[in-house]
Amino acid sequence: MKAAVMYQRGGMPQYVDFPEPVAQKNELLIFMKAAAIKQLDRSMASGRHYSVQNDPEQATIIGGDGVGVLENGTRVYAVGATGMIAEKAVIEKDRMVPLPSGIDDVTAAALPNAVFGSAMGLRFRACMKKGETVLINGATGFTGKIAVQVAKYYGAKRIIVTGRNKQTLQSLLALGADEIITLEQEDEAFVAQIKAIHNRTPIDIILDYLWGHTAELILSAFKGQGMFTYKTRFVSIGSMAGDLIQLSAENLRSVDLQLTGSGLGSWTKPEVQELLKKILPEMFKLAAAGKLKVETVSVDLKDIASLWDLDIPGGQRLVVTI
Repeated sequence: MKAAVMYQRGGMPQYVDFPEPVAQKNELLIFMKAAAIKQLDRSMASGRHYSVQNDPEQATIIGGDGVGVLENGTRVYAVGATGMIAEKAVIEKDRMVPLPSGIDDVTAAALPNAVFGSAMGLRFRACMKKGETVLINGATGFTGKIAVQVAKYYGAKRIIVTGRNKQTLQSLLALGADEIITLEQEDEAFVAQIKAIHNRTPIDIILDYLWGHTAELILSAFKGQGMFTYKTRFVSIGSMAGDLIQLSAENLRSVDLQLTGSGLGSWTKPEVQELLKKILPEMFKLAAAGKLKVETVSVDLKDIASLWDLDIPGGQRLVVTI
């Protein structure tokens, strides 16, 4: 079969012939139709992601999830037991979601990772309630744009978003954002704007896709002055601006702050089951009905070597069709 294979960490995947996978007990063979290329896939293929740092280096089919058809004709989204950017793959029986008829393969392949990176943080780490105010730091990427819509769907009263791309920031207003904050300003001005918003409309939840310096600035904006403070839940999801921050102990002690992360390894088995049984099916139905906007760029499997590092602007998701 044809597949996108990474032979060396940090290299480029190649479009080559590769042995077909064989399903074992509690596994199924799937004929692949589409698979998204995400930052997670690139990080894992390079060996930088914490989930693969101790794995041996060997020829590996890339891609962790995707959309395909089972041997009985059922079309599903699934998480792979083998690499998914290939003509065939193997999946675990309990890690798939049947797809509604109204959603196309490309959209269905693009959406789930962004749901992982938004709904899981909102539901299980922030324990979001209707009527709360949500700040999304780094909202101009694909997952950030989905997060705006998911937060709105879950009943956020007010949504504040940050980002660098001015045009994309403006487009978030149409998706449900109420206020935008550009990261293209001086640190003092950025912190002052966060403080003013928090004083005016206390921020309940922060979804952070950047970490690094912007997270330091946001946390400093919440530093208290020895009086009672408003409880804020800060959920770290991505680290596009850097993996490390400096955090003052005074900052932590002076404010009622819950600091947590949402990602692979942080979710419980019941939470993952709810994701597969309830959350993802619900989001697929919303997308099928046109109530969840998903922007994609689709490319063919045979072009994998030339598109691996392709820069996709405006918060779109790159999807490989097979």
